[in-house]
Amino acid sequence: MSQQSIQSTADADQHSQPLVEVTDLKKHYGDGGRFSGPPVKAVDGVNFEIQEGETLGLVGESGSGKTTLGRTLIQLETATEGTVSFDGRDITKLTGSDLKQWRKNAQIVFQDPDSSLNDRMTIGEIVREPLDAHDWNSPAERRDRVKELLSSVGLQADHYYRYPHQFSGGQRQRIGIARALALEPEFMVLDEPVSALDASVQAKILNLLEDLQDEFGLTYLFIAHDLSVVRHICDRVAVMYLGKIMEIGETEELYADAKNPYTRSLLSAIPRPDPTIDRNRITLPGAPPSPRNPPAGCQFSTRCPAKIRPEAYADIDDDTWSRIEQFREVVRERTRDQMGVRDRVKRRLGTFSKYDDIEEAADDLFADVDLPAGITDTVDTAIEAVKDGRPTEAHDALTREFGGVCDTERPDMHQVSDAGRLSYCHRHDSEYDSVADTLADRSHE
Repeated sequence: MSQQSIQSTADADQHSQPLVEVTDLKKHYGDGGRFSGPPVKAVDGVNFEIQEGETLGLVGESGSGKTTLGRTLIQLETATEGTVSFDGRDITKLTGSDLKQWRKNAQIVFQDPDSSLNDRMTIGEIVREPLDAHDWNSPAERRDRVKELLSSVGLQADHYYRYPHQFSGGQRQRIGIARALALEPEFMVLDEPVSALDASVQAKILNLLEDLQDEFGLTYLFIAHDLSVVRHICDRVAVMYLGKIMEIGETEELYADAKNPYTRSLLSAIPRPDPTIDRNRITLPGAPPSPRNPPAGCQFSTRCPAKIRPEAYADIDDDTWSRIEQFREVVRERTRDQMGVRDRVKRRLGTFSKYDDIEEAADDLFADVDLPAGITDTVDTAIEAVKDGRPTEAHDALTREFGGVCDTERPDMHQVSDAGRLSYCHRHDSEYDSVADTLADRSHE
């Protein structure tokens, strides 16, 4: 994100300085040696702020990097690059006793209340554990503190000597919340804290979290996949896809008029109580790419319904273009395969046959479509290159012919509202049609 974009976000809320400020944060896995292969880019250059006392929601599909981001913020995971500033202090540089001391200020509530509690420990021991680890006051004061915390989260002091298996899912989550509050943190990561609970229990836990925020002055990062829950509890929302923040802004403004095509697709999937209402559901093709092999341009480019096409193919019908895009993704996935010595020898001898199924994939996509001659030639050339064991050459040829700015260049974060909302999309550049106009035109084709 440019410094101008970051400043625009700050200007939108001058009433306080951010408690948490994340700048160009990356978390990659598996980049440890010459034979380890490409790293998994779980978080890939993230920028945002959380104001003191605010609840920022983080939403996105499974595998988008939400949990990794939350864990990296509180240093359960070590950042690969970038900074996480907490009240002006870069906590990614902390080690040893400094890191242990800082961890009093940041805690996490885990998603699964069953697996996050040790069934061999009493509730009192579980909630007291952070106090013991930090040698907080005397043992008697710790016991009193635990009983106060249990009362704060709606449990009873005499629950101190019971075990987790004696409690319901909602009560177990209250125990996890009490443990997170033990050291009086300022910031809490709530990693899908209600996703494993029934709807009625969810409401009680959400109300409890709001009450505790008011009582203790807490700041939350609320990770969830249920967009209705996020709308209920969050002041702002960040939408994440394949390790990148796609859109971030005030909750009601974002829900009322999403600017990013990915955000629009997520919101269109929210269940409606009246099935007769026209929902304009946006169905995304395929699945997100592997974080080991993300697209070179926009992370959402392989599935985006508003993707910018090359001028030569601007008027092609949606069905044909969709099939071309699917074929390109099939070829791109072939580039991920690591070719062994035997395959390389077969390729040199002209006996390579590992990728002959590419013809079958092309037939499935194009058999009932009359492709223009130029497109057919490009597809045939790509098929032959893949069959010869050269999928990267095939992918490059398809990109030269069918690729646009979304395939080759990372977008910038654009300010898309007076309130400082930001969206990551090339269509916010003035030279292109807007996301809304593009989706409306294509829905009528």
